[in-house]
Amino acid sequence: MRALLKRLASAPGGRRTKWLVLLGWIVVVVALGPLAGKLGEVEDTGPNAFLPRGAESAAVNTELEKFRTDEVMPVVVVYSSDRPLTAGDRAAAKSDRRAFAPHVAEGRQLSPVLPSDDGRALMVVVPLSDELGDRVEEIRDIAGANAPPGLDVAVGGPAGSLMDQVAVFDTLDATLMIATGLVVAVLLLITYRSPVLWLFPLLAVGFAAVLTQVSTYLLAKYAGLPVDPQSAGILMVLVFGVGTDYALLLIARYREELHRQEDRHAAMRLALRRSGPAVLASAGTIAVGLACLSLADINSSRSLGLVGAIGVVCGFLAMVSVLPALLVIAGRWVFWPFVPRHGTPVRKAVTVWSRIGAAVARRPRWSWLMSAGVTGVLALSAFGINMGLTQAEMFQDKPESVVAQERISAHYPSGASDPAKIVTNAAQAGEVEAAAAKVPGVARVDAGDRTPDGELATLSVVLENAPDSDAAKDTVDALRSAVDDVAGADALVGGTTAQTLDTQRAADRDLRTVIPVVLLVVLLVLVWLLRAIVAPVLLLATVVLSYFAALGASNLLFEHVLGFAGVDWSLPLMGFVFLVALGIDYNIFLMHRVREESERLGLARGVLEGLTTTGGVITSAGVVLAATFAVFAGLPLVTMAQMGTIVGIGVLLDTFLVRTVLVPALALDLGRWFWWPGRLFRTGAQGEAAAERPASAGRAPERV
Repeated sequence: MRALLKRLASAPGGRRTKWLVLLGWIVVVVALGPLAGKLGEVEDTGPNAFLPRGAESAAVNTELEKFRTDEVMPVVVVYSSDRPLTAGDRAAAKSDRRAFAPHVAEGRQLSPVLPSDDGRALMVVVPLSDELGDRVEEIRDIAGANAPPGLDVAVGGPAGSLMDQVAVFDTLDATLMIATGLVVAVLLLITYRSPVLWLFPLLAVGFAAVLTQVSTYLLAKYAGLPVDPQSAGILMVLVFGVGTDYALLLIARYREELHRQEDRHAAMRLALRRSGPAVLASAGTIAVGLACLSLADINSSRSLGLVGAIGVVCGFLAMVSVLPALLVIAGRWVFWPFVPRHGTPVRKAVTVWSRIGAAVARRPRWSWLMSAGVTGVLALSAFGINMGLTQAEMFQDKPESVVAQERISAHYPSGASDPAKIVTNAAQAGEVEAAAAKVPGVARVDAGDRTPDGELATLSVVLENAPDSDAAKDTVDALRSAVDDVAGADALVGGTTAQTLDTQRAADRDLRTVIPVVLLVVLLVLVWLLRAIVAPVLLLATVVLSYFAALGASNLLFEHVLGFAGVDWSLPLMGFVFLVALGIDYNIFLMHRVREESERLGLARGVLEGLTTTGGVITSAGVVLAATFAVFAGLPLVTMAQMGTIVGIGVLLDTFLVRTVLVPALALDLGRWFWWPGRLFRTGAQGEAAAERPASAGRAPERV
């Protein structure tokens, strides 16, 4: 591994090869750059993109394709009032219905104006096929144009809901890119206090972003990589955050070496060799941890994990190749006004971390007990989380489709706008219809379509309760049991309620499947890096503890500050994988340096020196990463806002408490046993003794 890192380090730091590295990246970006803009073409926006693979509701969506050559999706227009409807209200609805007729899918029928039993609402169902976005907008314009005073109009249903979600994702990528770029640029300016240096990490991240999008596009198009709009949006934030972290680490080490080396090429080669193992271990841990999501059943989780792993790998490649080449080509002046001169001492701008280290060293056991207690108290709130969000609760601001569903639920059977779907053998359709009608919670069952060959038939089942309510889920369970009892029917139950139910259960299975694999993978990487067992186990335990603390703290914010009704089912798994992978990141940076310094100075002094020398750069990296994920908090989708909040809080906890106090205190309290059974455990006593001799202070401490 060292030989490989040495060869890799020689290329961007070579007098001639640095130009070849830069030229190679430019050729790649120019030649393949046009493909980066095509990522949206391979995004899966189909009905199964966010469903569990193998779920019954997903199978229904697949079977429904046999019933038509084009996709038909209804939009529901609901007219409602707090007063009894007048003749003018009914006339307006009938006039709108006639205007809707040109938009009806070929071969389908426009529903009549359906009055509610309470006389305060009317409903029209319009089946649509092609150009859903334009047609939904036109129907909204028609319905809202001539409504009489006192009559409220809202357009929703499956087509309206889909278009509202698409509208969010349409601007998601651009919004995230702009917001993330601004946040990172400001933080880099503050960190470096240089008008020039901050541009180099952003330029390298730009190279990484192009390579990431091209790789994702090619793998999606030719290798079946699942990509959905959510994972594509998170991808760029992950590349920015992780790439900037590695840039901070490398630039700090390079600046340090410039004080010791007259030749900037030699300084870069040394910086890459000494920081390379930590960066490689970090990137490997995050990438492999995210790739473990390929074991998940929910398609969106699998997509996010695999796409995220590609982004981390591309970010790593850019930061250890094109960034060093750019820095060496530019020379020392990029650090202006704080230019590192050869032979001058490394500035000691980390006194705060020295003081923290000294305080921890005076009472290590009290320090780790205190920090563990704080995180433990926060973690207690994680056990009171209200899991699950309804469709109305998925948006921070209610879109029109949600308002429409609320009005339908107030005046009609709640499931009228979005009935459950049954696909069955046509020969048994009558028996299945009779069995379904007897299920408690079913308002009515309507016959649907048949396939051209007459083999399959559909039934539309209107539920009494709202499609995403617990009562509706219970009805779907009972419905599945009832139709399964019809001999030879091979009936499948799908629709929105069934999809919600299947996703909820798959999320529970994914937690039990993915989390143990992620923990094992991260543990093996730490054992390889630190050559010990006790230290990796404790480090992993601290990250798991900080995850539960972040989950608990986030839940307090969701409930008492942001006003969210609950937590999305996907959040515990997504948050765990991201925080364990990213949280262990900083422990890797810290403990790799602690191990290096302990071999030179002894165990106790090595811990303090490692904490002191890594404090500034790791804190900067943590703040940058937390800030990039905090961009999600302002998005209209509650699930993404929750993801950004929990990852941001978790990274800050890892940066300022776990990595600063808890881990160093554990290492100091356990002494050489922290490194059992590795070489530092066996030679720890001799190292401590050697550290007492004045001759041991031969070279100045280095910072990561």
